Parts: sequence; structure tokens; C-alpha cells
Amino acid sequence: MKTRAVTSFFFVIIMLGSVFLGQYVFTAFYLLLSTFCLREFYRLFRHTDIKPNMLGGIINSVIIYSIIALIAYQNSVFFHKLIFLLTFTIFALFIHELFKKSETPFSNISNTLGGLVYACLPFTFFHGMAFVNGAYNFHYPLAFMLLLWGSDTGAYMIGIKFGKHKLFERHSPKKTWEGFAGGLFTSCTVAIIISFYYTELAWFDWVIIAVLTCVFGTIGDLIESMFKRSIHVKDSGEILPGHGGLLDRFDGLLLAAPVVYTYLHLISIH
Repeated sequence: MKTRAVTSFFFVIIMLGSVFLGQYVFTAFYLLLSTFCLREFYRLFRHTDIKPNMLGGIINSVIIYSIIALIAYQNSVFFHKLIFLLTFTIFALFIHELFKKSETPFSNISNTLGGLVYACLPFTFFHGMAFVNGAYNFHYPLAFMLLLWGSDTGAYMIGIKFGKHKLFERHSPKKTWEGFAGGLFTSCTVAIIISFYYTELAWFDWVIIAVLTCVFGTIGDLIESMFKRSIHVKDSGEILPGHGGLLDRFDGLLLAAPVVYTYLHLISIH
């Protein structure tokens, strides 16, 4: 428990620093983080017959993230044209399999591309939150993290004390409906507090974002549990003492960030 608490403390400090230190640090940090998450995803298959193309996947991940980040900085035609680089780099993954002696070439390709969808694209959406109005504004990604942490903390505390009814026992035996309700309440409370300081959105918009964060963050957690059970691993890694791997820590973000960005982009921002 002490190790977990110490890790959480430094984790929070680093995450807060990533948004407060400006747009370039923000962009670079989450590019690095998404790369480490993708590497961790691919390494989960090392005890199976499936061999994703780690180098090819990471190269494509860096290209995808970087191009979308450049478009966020400056929405120019040139940066949009760079997207067509992916025509060559993604199809290179297919060509690479021609030269490998593998009995599961399309499983290798599918999981290489699956890693991009699962561990790269969510961070591009999270990065995009900071630029949803054009100029860099750390309020949205910081608020999202606070809502996600509020949801996780409330679910853990209420679930430990009052949890009786299993939420989805087949994939996550410890999660309960009581814990989910506690996480939802805590996240919505944090949203109301945020609305007093970050007035870009009305209070009800922040509450809606809190609900989306809690619901899809929980689903993201369940999906990661399902994935790990399917390949018979307990933790996605060991980089965070007491917490497991990076994917274990960011499982809620991976599904919630795209949904929240979509809400901000299509509904709330005028």
C-alpha cells in the first residue's frame, strides 16, 4: 500500500506538470507516453504465437500522433497532406509479413494495427482536447484527468466499503455497482467544483463530461481486463510499482478520451 501511494504521488506530480509546462512539453510528453503504452501492448504478446511488428507499429504511431499534433498547432493544407504518408508506412506492415516465416501473418498485422487503435489514437484525442478551441488551453485535459481520478477514487473507496453487487464479474470480479455509483457521484461533484473555476463551459456540460468520463472510463477498464484475461496476464507491465503497467493506469483514458473529445468538439464548443 505504501509503495502504491508513493507511486501515485509522483505520478500525479508528473501528470500535472505535463499540462502546466506549456504546449510543447504537453505534446512531447504524451507522444512519449503513447509510444511506451504501445510498446507495452505489443510486449503482452511475447508469450503467445502472435508477433506484432513492434518497430513498424511504433513508427506509424509516431507519424499519426505527430501529424495530428501539427494540425492542432496549425491547420494548414501541407500538414493535412502529410497524412498520406500513412499509405506507405501502414502497407509496409503487410509487405513486411511477406518476408517473415510466420504461421499467423494476418494475426500479426491485425494486432499491430489494433495496437495503434487501442494505445495510440486515444492519446491523440486527449492531446486534441487542449486545442479544441484552436489555441492551447490546458483546462480541458486537466479537467478530464481530475474527473477520471475522481471517478477512480470514488469507485475504489465506496466499492471497498459498500460493494456487494458485482458490476461485470466475468472480467473484473472486484468492481461493483456500488463502486460505480460512488465513482459517478465523486466525478460529478468534481465537475461542479471545476465549473466555478473553468467557465468555458456551463456546469451542466461539465457534469455531462463527468458522466461520460465515468461510464466510458469504467468500460475502458473492463475492456483492458478482458484483453489481459484473453492472453492470460495479470498486469500489463511493471513500470509503475504497486500499479502494474502504463496500460493498467491509463485504461480509463483509452476509451473515455475519444468520447469526451467528441462531445467537446461536436456539442459544447461553438
